[in-house]
Amino acid sequence: MTTINSTLLSAIVEAMQEKKAHNITIVDMSKLDAPCTCFVIAQGESHVQVNAIHDEVRRYVSKQHHQKPYATDGTDNAIWVAMDYGEIIVHIFQPEAREYYDIEHLWADAEIKQIPDIY
Repeated sequence: MTTINSTLLSAIVEAMQEKKAHNITIVDMSKLDAPCTCFVIAQGESHVQVNAIHDEVRRYVSKQHHQKPYATDGTDNAIWVAMDYGEIIVHIFQPEAREYYDIEHLWADAEIKQIPDIY
């Protein structure tokens, strides 16, 4: 059974908080037969904020862990940006897209943890 890389997870959350991401949610799928260990989901209020959160996650994780995402998609329109760190997939949404796709609930048996907004 896979466990979550807690230092990578912490770095992702810290970077999101630095750019004032809202409603950060961790979906722990480590006990499930899932394509990754967890999702980290957050939202920004505009395309500018979504891209700023993306840029900060990329910069901070690269600096702290010397790791870049294997793939990134969605930065052109910044409605939904996805970043693949292998075991952790990062999703940064604008509010309407997050509500529409509701990916927190795709894995019904996953453990969901809300991170309180810090500002």
